[in-house]
Amino acid sequence: MTLTPDIDMTRLSPVGAQDGPLSQQVYRALKQAILTLEFPPGAVLRKPAICARLGVSRAPVSDAIARLSEDGLVEVIPQSATRVAYFSMPEIREGAFLREALELAAVGNVARDRTEEQLQQLNRTLRLQALLAEDGDFRGFYETDETFHALLMTFTGFARLTDVAQKVSLQVTRARILLLPSPGRMAETLNEHRAIFEAIRDRDPHTAQDRMRHHLGQLMPRIAQLAEDRPELFSPQA
Repeated sequence: MTLTPDIDMTRLSPVGAQDGPLSQQVYRALKQAILTLEFPPGAVLRKPAICARLGVSRAPVSDAIARLSEDGLVEVIPQSATRVAYFSMPEIREGAFLREALELAAVGNVARDRTEEQLQQLNRTLRLQALLAEDGDFRGFYETDETFHALLMTFTGFARLTDVAQKVSLQVTRARILLLPSPGRMAETLNEHRAIFEAIRDRDPHTAQDRMRHHLGQLMPRIAQLAEDRPELFSPQA
């Protein structure tokens, strides 16, 4: 695989107004650009350009890239360059497996113990999703999709669960972005979320888990098709 040309650094969100240490802010900015595919697989990350864009020294950028490498989102090529990691089907399959295990446990827990306030939060999220689907706002719909699933994790009461779920499914998250514009998928996703919500409303853990399993089961066949249609985005080992 050859390295791709430099990327447009204007797509990188500025830092300085966010909370946390500077290296954490740089990490979040780069991670967001990678997950949203503003920085696509294979894109070369050049530290001087990143420093100039963000107005920071090399130290926080180096720290951020080291963390992204641990996440599997970038690949540091010795004596050459740093590039955004290509999609890896083995890693995506593993992430989807782990995500499903966590989501099934979470939705069963929430369906059993949910409160009326939690139900209202889920319902508001679904209403917003419906409006975004109607407007054809793929990015907004995706963000609200993430909110729906994150709420389920939060409602379990386990403080670390949301972070764990996000970390194990980083590779899945990137691939899902590419699938957003698939014809009819937003409407299907909304209907699947509504079915899950209804089972939670009815305090039916088993049905909630069955519906969540069906919802998540739509993902891997679509990613497998994506690998066939866009092989340039995937590593040769995929």
